Amino acid sequence: MILGKRPDIERFLKAPDPHIRAALIYGRDMGVVHDRGRQLAAKLVKDPDDPFDVAQLTDGDLDADGGRLEGELAAQSLMGGRRLVRLRFATEKSGPDKVAAEALVRHAAGELNPDAFLIIEAGALGKTSDLRKAAEKSAGAAVIPCYEDEPGDVARLVRETLAQDNLSLNADALALFVARMPKERGVARQEIERLALYLGPGSGALAAPADLEPFLGVEPEASLLDAASDAFGGRLADAQAGLRRAAQEGEAGPAAVRAIGMHLGKLRRVLTLARNGASLQEAAKASGVFWKQEREFLRQARGWSLEDLDKLQPDVLAADRDCKTAGSPDRLISERLALSVAGRARRLGL
Repeated sequence: MILGKRPDIERFLKAPDPHIRAALIYGRDMGVVHDRGRQLAAKLVKDPDDPFDVAQLTDGDLDADGGRLEGELAAQSLMGGRRLVRLRFATEKSGPDKVAAEALVRHAAGELNPDAFLIIEAGALGKTSDLRKAAEKSAGAAVIPCYEDEPGDVARLVRETLAQDNLSLNADALALFVARMPKERGVARQEIERLALYLGPGSGALAAPADLEPFLGVEPEASLLDAASDAFGGRLADAQAGLRRAAQEGEAGPAAVRAIGMHLGKLRRVLTLARNGASLQEAAKASGVFWKQEREFLRQARGWSLEDLDKLQPDVLAADRDCKTAGSPDRLISERLALSVAGRARRLGL
């Protein structure tokens, strides 16, 4: 069963068909894939993180032990609840792809534990993927392809996420914020959470465009963009010079931190697209990397990994928060962040 239309997908995620035993969720935007995987898992079991009822696997587990997935699907719940098996699938290898396909077919047909449910979260599976073909042909499996968010999808995500903290934006503020949002959902969600912290969780605030100006700031000037690129490229002296030049041009610390955050977000998007099958050059073009900066950006993309960027993200958020504290030495904070980024880049060999 292929669920290609949004209303059908949302209905299934809210109330999974009891005759379906497996779901393949795949697409280039892994943020959307993981979001839908979490939604579905929350409807199937009381606690998606419960190690007694839920098994978490990766394609590496299948590569190491070809029978592991079927073994987990045949097992009974230790606590008497429903058994859930979650597989994060990011490989392009044919071996694990075939193993996952065979296990899905057997499980969807009820040959293993018929009360268990299998969720597979995968990248951009091609039409030749055994796993994708098996899921599309199986009556006991749901296939949910995920595409890059449209502006309307981002707007809905902003409204729903802010509403959880009793916050909202008026129509003009929402349009302004959505226009500045990155397209990759994982990065966009982090920006929304950062906005919620800025507005004050639980405050009931209804923000207008004027309320967002201090948060969004202005687009960083070329000096800040160059400084951010130099930091991620391991060139500390050049990064510091760029920050000081920007300060002379009137750009304060928060704008410098935002430029670093924007560069991190662009690197994350490129690496996510590359992990899901695109070449680095294709991913850079899709992410809006200017052609004159492409060579240096690709050098950085080869040196950084998504895991390295994840470790750096809390430092960027903390610096952003500290810069906006009254009386804070925002210029020093931004330079210290650039120093940290450049140091990590050097340790990565950049």
